[in-house]
Amino acid sequence: MTGYFCKVELSYHKADDIDMQTLDAKDLPLLFRRRYGAEPLVFRAPGRVNLIGEHTDYNDGFVLPAALDLSTYAAIAARSDRMIRVHSVNLNSDFAFDLDEPQSRAGAWSDYICGVALELEKSGYRLRGADIMVFSTLSMGSGLSASAALEVAVGYALLSVSGEEIDLLDLAKICQRAENDFVGMRCGIMDQFISCHGVEGAALLLDCRSLEHRTVPIDPSVRIVICNTMVHHELAGSAFNERRRECEEAVALLSSSIKGVMALRDVGVEQLEAHAARLPATIFKRARHVVSENARALAAVAALETRDFTEFGRLMNASHESLRNDYKVSCAELDLMAELARGVPGVYGARMTGGGFGGCVVALVEAFATAHFADAVGPAYEKATNLSPMIFTCFPGPGAGPAIF
Repeated sequence: MTGYFCKVELSYHKADDIDMQTLDAKDLPLLFRRRYGAEPLVFRAPGRVNLIGEHTDYNDGFVLPAALDLSTYAAIAARSDRMIRVHSVNLNSDFAFDLDEPQSRAGAWSDYICGVALELEKSGYRLRGADIMVFSTLSMGSGLSASAALEVAVGYALLSVSGEEIDLLDLAKICQRAENDFVGMRCGIMDQFISCHGVEGAALLLDCRSLEHRTVPIDPSVRIVICNTMVHHELAGSAFNERRRECEEAVALLSSSIKGVMALRDVGVEQLEAHAARLPATIFKRARHVVSENARALAAVAALETRDFTEFGRLMNASHESLRNDYKVSCAELDLMAELARGVPGVYGARMTGGGFGGCVVALVEAFATAHFADAVGPAYEKATNLSPMIFTCFPGPGAGPAIF
């Protein structure tokens, strides 16, 4: 194996006497006792990789994510007051707030936690104060939904120590609202949903309007390989919200001539082409990506279930081209990584995954081909970009719950 192939990407600061490069989640209780002098409960929530169906979730469409075996962990102990104190092991950073005091956005990692706590309270849950320590094997900004994993892990932990019953669907919705309304990122529900409802060994086909979903097993003859370009995005400050506004503009224009259109989910490919003249050129391209991506997502599920991996790979490649050319959320590094991945024997297809503007490429690869994948892709990518990528195999894991060490 090459140095490009790794199980977990770590990029942490040194904290006290802890060797951050060898730190494992099972060390979290010890670190917690050392800092807070109490015995914690520990909960985890996974990140996700989206196999296909990108930027369709906030358009009421279809997505095919899988929960990762990389997670965010929250160690927690209840307090007798209403203070929330949080320490991030990864960032060696602390913050605190009072649940009974008004809070405003800080533009930092703390917003995700503060937003979830406040949204839980607004939703009728009465929380206890708590000391919390968070640790993640997910890299922020990599497109693997570290933010949703943080939200879900902390939300699950707060509900648990407050004696509140945990409804995973309600938790996913609350975490999405926290990110929409407090953090300011107008994401759909996919990331929080899969973090709550992930199934080991399978992806989920999720209808983002009805929230109906079903498992789609990943055949053991193939592997999901993730390639982190090491170009990190900041979606809340990027063109993500602009893309959502453009989709809403397309819906407003199309709904006047196509009956029953409430979201781009309601528009077919042929319908869109027939009404193209009603849309400005840029708005048409944004809509064309979403409408065609919904069709690709459903076709990809059928291909995966019939073991037609060649067709699944073709759809992945088409998805990337649409994201690059119509939705304009790719970048040079993502395009290069996808191209390099497709050139490796045994690779069926590769595409950017996540919001875009950086982050990761996901590839569907024959199991035998993973042995030489990193050797073929890593050096070529580093030579072209001067960035050393992290490449690893994803094993779909379960959704949020108590951590088991």
